[in-house]
Amino acid sequence: MRKIESICIIDDDSVTLFGIRKMLNLAVICEDISSYPNGKLALEGIKKRLEEQGKAPEIIFLDINMPITDGWQFLEEFIAIPLAQNVRVNIITSSIDPHDKTIWENYQKRTHHVITYNNKPIRKSQIAEITKKA
Repeated sequence: MRKIESICIIDDDSVTLFGIRKMLNLAVICEDISSYPNGKLALEGIKKRLEEQGKAPEIIFLDINMPITDGWQFLEEFIAIPLAQNVRVNIITSSIDPHDKTIWENYQKRTHHVITYNNKPIRKSQIAEITKKA
């Protein structure tokens, strides 16, 4: 199994959160898995981590539709943080709106981070691929 230093899951759905955590335990070794119910709290947590450790999470799982600060608002602020490291951001969504894919494609062009678009539910067969470092 591959070792990942840190993973962040941003999703307000407890079932999705539980499922991703269970699948991660089967695919990677990671002792630092943090989770947040919205983008605002996630940004605060990531900024605190940057202050204390100087590193962002290596992999982020990001839901689009959440209260307070949604996934797109989170992504807008996250890519503005001056990071030298590449982060893999896995968008996970139940959205079937084609406009969301267009927004995702625009974010891919605007950042050096690797951003993937994945539909819920995330399957066990996907986890190994979307937990590769950026």
